[in-house]
Amino acid sequence: MTFDGRDVVVTGGTGALGAAVVGALVEGGAACTVPWLHENEAERFPYRESKQVKLVGPVDLADEEAVNRLFGGVPALWASVHIAGGFAMAPVAKTGKAQLMQQIDINLVSCFLCCAAAVNAIGHTGQGGRIVNVSSRPALEWRIGAGMAAYTATKAAVAALTVALSEEVAKDGILVNAVAPSIMDTPANRAAMPKANYDLWPKVEEVGATILFLASPENKVTRGAVVPVYGKS
Repeated sequence: MTFDGRDVVVTGGTGALGAAVVGALVEGGAACTVPWLHENEAERFPYRESKQVKLVGPVDLADEEAVNRLFGGVPALWASVHIAGGFAMAPVAKTGKAQLMQQIDINLVSCFLCCAAAVNAIGHTGQGGRIVNVSSRPALEWRIGAGMAAYTATKAAVAALTVALSEEVAKDGILVNAVAPSIMDTPANRAAMPKANYDLWPKVEEVGATILFLASPENKVTRGAVVPVYGKS
C-alpha cells in the first residue's frame, strides 16, 4: 500500500499488532504519530529511531484534552488507526464497577475520543481520509464472551460506534471501518495459553494487512464494515 507523504495516527502502536501496522506504514512511506502511556512502551518500540515515526507521550487516550492535543499536532491527517485497548477476563458476578469502568475507558472512551478528534482533523484538510477501529471476535459472537462480559460489551460498542460513525461522515469522504480479530499470535498470548495450537491463530502481520487496506487510498468504497480477521481459528 502506498502512503507516501500521508500522516497517520496509530494508537496502541507500541504493542504487537500496532508495531506490525506501524512497520508496514513506514514501509509504505507514511509519517506515523504514535502515542504512548508508559515509558517502557516507547523504550521497547522497534521503530522509535525511525525518521518517519513521532512518538508522543505520555498520553491518556481517555482524556479528551490530551487526545485533542495529540491530533492537533498532526499537520494534515489522512488516517487514524485505533488499536489501543485492554482485555479483562472475569465473570460478571466478580466484576465490580471499577473494573467495568476501566474497560469502558480503555476500549470505548479512548476509541470514541480518538474518532471524534480524527474526524475534526481530517475534516480540516478537506481531502477526506480513513478511520480504522479494532473490535474483537466476541463483539460479533456474543456467546463466546462468557467470562469476559465487560470486555465483550465494550468491544461490541466499538463495533456499533464504527458503523454509526461511518454513516455520519461518508459524505465528507471519510471511510470508517473496523477489524474484529480472534486471538492473535503474540508472545503474550502464547505465554497465557502454552498448549494452544498457534498455527490456527492469525498473525499480527496478517491482521495488519487488512487494517492497512482499510486505511489506504486504495480503499475507495468500503465503509461501515466490521471485518472478521480470524484466520483458521
